[in-house]
Amino acid sequence: MYNRVNIMLTPKPEDFNWDLAGDKGFGSNYTAAEKKEIAEMYEGTLSEVTEKQVLSGVVVGVTERDVIINIGFKSDGLIPLSEFRDVEGGVKVGEEYDVYVEDQENAAGQLVLSRRKARIVKAWENIQGALDNDLIIEALVKRRTKGGLIVDLFGVEAFLPGSQIDVKPIRDFDIFVGKKMEVKVVKINYTNDNVVVSHKVLIEKDIEKQKAVILNNLEKGQVLEGVIKNMTNFGVFIDLGGVDGLLHITDISWGRISHPQEVLALDQKVQIVVLDFDEEKKRISLGMKQLTSHPWDALVADIAVGSKIKGKIVNVADYGAFLEIQPGVEGLIHVSEMSWSQHLRNPQDFIKVGDELETVVLTLDRDERKMSLGIKQLTEDPWTKSDAISKYAVGTKHTGLVRNLTNFGLFIELEEGIDGLVHVSDLSWTKKIKHPSEFVKVGDKLDVVVLELDVENRRLALGHKQLEENPWNTFETIFTPGSTHTGTVITKNDKGAVLELPYGIEGFAMNKHLVKADGANAEQGDSLDFKVLEFSKDDKRIVLSHTKTFSEVAEDAPAAADAKKKKPAAAKGAKSTAAPKTPAVEKSTLGDIEALSNLKDTMDGKK
Repeated sequence: MYNRVNIMLTPKPEDFNWDLAGDKGFGSNYTAAEKKEIAEMYEGTLSEVTEKQVLSGVVVGVTERDVIINIGFKSDGLIPLSEFRDVEGGVKVGEEYDVYVEDQENAAGQLVLSRRKARIVKAWENIQGALDNDLIIEALVKRRTKGGLIVDLFGVEAFLPGSQIDVKPIRDFDIFVGKKMEVKVVKINYTNDNVVVSHKVLIEKDIEKQKAVILNNLEKGQVLEGVIKNMTNFGVFIDLGGVDGLLHITDISWGRISHPQEVLALDQKVQIVVLDFDEEKKRISLGMKQLTSHPWDALVADIAVGSKIKGKIVNVADYGAFLEIQPGVEGLIHVSEMSWSQHLRNPQDFIKVGDELETVVLTLDRDERKMSLGIKQLTEDPWTKSDAISKYAVGTKHTGLVRNLTNFGLFIELEEGIDGLVHVSDLSWTKKIKHPSEFVKVGDKLDVVVLELDVENRRLALGHKQLEENPWNTFETIFTPGSTHTGTVITKNDKGAVLELPYGIEGFAMNKHLVKADGANAEQGDSLDFKVLEFSKDDKRIVLSHTKTFSEVAEDAPAAADAKKKKPAAAKGAKSTAAPKTPAVEKSTLGDIEALSNLKDTMDGKK
């Protein structure tokens, strides 16, 4: 430890009173007033030192590892020599440096100082002063980082965002590394020791002046030169010399382009014309295609209604497609003009972008620069063909493609341009179909028969079930009122249950007729005997009861006994007139109609 005593007492040896020394210890013979005087004289040679402050110190010695600094304290402080590596020519005795007081006295009784921390504290003071006084500082760019640059500011690393480097977008940050740049402090975060600086703010004032000059002299129709500074899906932003203007993608070329990069590039110098500007919002709309004549003005004169023209599909929408005759000249092919079919479909079913097609001009307005085109007109209307009436006469059978399903039925395409409707009620004789999706799906092929033909209104009514004989004529003889049949409960609701009966038909039983002999109700999936209560061929309705199969037997038993006593026995060989009980059979389809026909013939005694 290096202790410094600044009071030098030099009495003559012969003047020293040895008697006063005694054996009571050093200074024990001084009076209180003398001790106080000596202490005040000593303390007057020392400076007040507070921890965590920056003071100026003088180099009083240099060792191989440390620099000895005197700050006027009771002891000198040591600072590692490594903290002076930036000093050119090395540290010399007598030089002054700013030091940071870390500890007045450590465990070894030593004053702890730091030049590095002093420089950091000083740097932050300078940074805060630069922010408070709006000062311009020269910083050294150390390296690039994500989103910007790292610069040296008084020995502290600060962040320069890429957006704050220049008013123009910077695409290569590496060109600034190792260079000095003037900046301003814009934000300090002491919690994270974070400093944000900006170079852009230094030039924005000049830019504002330039903007004012440009906007004051701006006129619609004025032709300017600019540089493309940014590019987006909807257009490009052009630097007009301090103020930006937007060149929308639709104003780049008379022809269709999907992205500006197809015809333009970043940093490219272009000639543009001012279309519109807003002084308050400082928005400028620019155009490029307006510098050339409109392609419609150069459209050949021999193109007229009825002409056949070729082109390329450039866009497909829900309502149609656009055919480009030449760059900047397009015609609309409405979806209704793509096919003779009255049932409109998705245009993408017919064409796609890039297809080259031949079309017929339907309408042409050169003044409005509009044109409508058609594809179906290249072929004959199938409804006007001479054989259309005979080909699709009532009763003729055909196979068509299911194109669309609706709540009330389905549309079938018999040929290109010829569509027909199959009503949901004409799909099955035996099944109650609520929606056509229960029977077919789009894309399926279906056999049909023509029920109605209306050539004038281009309408066809078709049926599927009519391909087979009506089985209800046969069912009328099988499901007679009072007859008993096996049925399976398919579904139940508040009113009753739907039953599956033999031959694939369905019947209905009310809830009160679902009570079984043990008092329980029939549930879904139960197979039971049911008695026919009502049969309607016209309504295709069969009403049944399970309860009646056992309750009527119990009720009629006494009456049957009395009748037996009163009536003579029937003659031998007499045939019973009771309705037969049909056995349970598996679910049948329309393909079982032949079996039903045979059954009817058997009952009629033909076989």
